[in-house]
Order: sequence, then C-alpha cells, then structure tokens
Amino acid sequence: MAPNTKVQPSSMPPEEEEYVKLVAPQAADRKYEIIYTNIITFTYWHLAGLYGLYLCFTTAKWATIIMSWLIFVSAAIGVTAGAHRLWAHRTYKAKLPLQILLMVFNTFAFQNTAINWVRDHRLHHKFSDTDADPHNATRGFFYSHVGWLLVKKHPEVKRRGKLIDMSDIYSNKVLVFQKNYAIPFIGMVCFILPTLIPVYCWGESLNTAWHITMLRYVANLNITFLVNSAAHLWGNKPYDKNILAAQNLSVSFAAFGEGFHNYHHVFPWDYRTAELGNNYLNLSTKFIDFFAWLGWAYDLKAVPVGMAKSRAERTGDGTNLWGWGDKDMADDERGGAEILHEKD
Repeated sequence: MAPNTKVQPSSMPPEEEEYVKLVAPQAADRKYEIIYTNIITFTYWHLAGLYGLYLCFTTAKWATIIMSWLIFVSAAIGVTAGAHRLWAHRTYKAKLPLQILLMVFNTFAFQNTAINWVRDHRLHHKFSDTDADPHNATRGFFYSHVGWLLVKKHPEVKRRGKLIDMSDIYSNKVLVFQKNYAIPFIGMVCFILPTLIPVYCWGESLNTAWHITMLRYVANLNITFLVNSAAHLWGNKPYDKNILAAQNLSVSFAAFGEGFHNYHHVFPWDYRTAELGNNYLNLSTKFIDFFAWLGWAYDLKAVPVGMAKSRAERTGDGTNLWGWGDKDMADDERGGAEILHEKD
C-alpha cells in the first residue's frame, strides 16, 4: 500500500491547533539521521547471539540452556503481561507483589525501561502507521522491526509524544524505581546475574555463559519486534480491513499470544489481546488468569463475544483464523459468557 503523505485539519483543542491529523498509512519524505553507536551495539548483540546459538550445540551445559530458557519466558511475560497489557493498556489491575514480579520480568527483557516502553506504545496506538508512530510500519519491514532504533526519532514522534498522558505511570513507584536505577538494576538483572550464575553455580565457562545470555536477549528483542513489523504487514484482518495491523498465527506463537494484532488494535482494552477461543497460543493470558485465580490480578477487561462478532461483520475482511460461525462457536460463546461473568 502506497504511503499517504497527506494530512487533514485537526479537531484537537485550540492550544494544540498546530498539530494536524495524520491519516494512516502515512509516511512523508524524511532524512534519516543514523545513530552509529546503536548500529554497532545491535550488530554486536546479534553476532554474539548467533555465536551463543552455536555454543548451545557444542559446549554449553544443559543447566545453562534451561536457565536461559526460563529467563527468556519470564522476560517475554514481563513485556506482554506487564509493560503491554497491564501498564500500557490498563486491561487489568495487579496487586503490588505481581507488579514487582512483572517489573523484574520486564527488566530481564531490557527494552528500555517500562516507562519508556509504555510511552512509545501508547503513541503507537494513538498514531498507528503514521510518522508519529515510533515504528511506523508504512516504512516497511526493516524500519518497523529494528530500523527505527537505528535512526533518530521522527520529529512527529517527539512532538506528539507530549500529548500522551503518562500520569498513571509516573505515579507508579514500582516503575519509577526501575527507571531511577535503570543502569545498575537492568545491567545486573538482565546481563550480569544470568552470566555469573552458570559460571559460579555449575562451572560454565564465562565465554559460553555470556554469549548464551546474548542469545536469550536478542531472541526476546526480535520476538517483540515481530509484533511491530510482521504483524503490521502480513496476515488476516477479520475485525478491521482498513488498518495495517493483522492476525498472524506465527507471530502469536512466537510472542506468547500477541499476534492477534488486528483484534488488538480494534479492542486494545481486552486483557487477552485475542478473541475468545483464540487463546491456545496465548501463554500471557494463561499467566494473567493464574494470578487472577490467586487473587493478585483483578478487574480483567474482556470484549463480549457479540461485540467482537458484530465488529467483524461490519468492518472485517471476511476472513478469520479459527472460524467464526464454525460448529464449535456455540460452545465458545457459552464459555465466553462464563469467563466474563467471573472477571467482572
């Protein structure tokens, strides 16, 4: 789809009249200002990760691989159930112990601080696939996957970032702690401890432990990046055919349930990020459900089946992943009613 470079007059308040409405998909001509230190850093991370993958098959101990896998899963949950569903979209509420746990998990992922992640993600939803979207998918796969981190932010991202309400996030002491102590805390949790524990606890070599840490880290990065890139470029659009965000099963499998992206952009307030019946690949939803059962997560928000189905019929592309109206749909609808009753 060709980028739309046109803008429309804004309906924003008078004090913000200088802002014009960006119509997606939109990407005006721009000059990229490359951040060379980021290119060097990302190149090293990925080369080190590839070497770590080689070491997994040659010298690494099983304990190191298992520990890295557990941290990988925890880091993914910290992004999906934490930064994304809890803090960015407020799709549910969490008691302090769960917030602390998710903050630590999010620190394993190190995708900047959770506060910065939330700001960028709220901006992404408010101005999706335009120049005010930090990872504007209109500019193609590479840009939306990682290229946006290798160049300076588009001026519209900086300008419109000021419009994002972050008061709830800056009043969260758990997230403020992570931001205030970002360098020592993230460095220790994400890189140093996962490297030193295998060395001192079961005799792994420092070289192997470090490079497998790098492998785990870049794997987490790229899985999150796929939601920004692949899930905005390829897949079905059963809920809104007029947006770039799409349903992508492969991304959902890799990203713990985050690939039902067309649904998510239509209903960003649903804690599942996927319609009822599509949670077989949704480990993050199962994680939240477990802590809801435990009493640490509550006020879970979910879209009624009828509302989702009605929207699909009105603006969808007529396709689906699992099959609205299939022979199991009646059972799904009854199950959905029970789930909503329990969460309300």
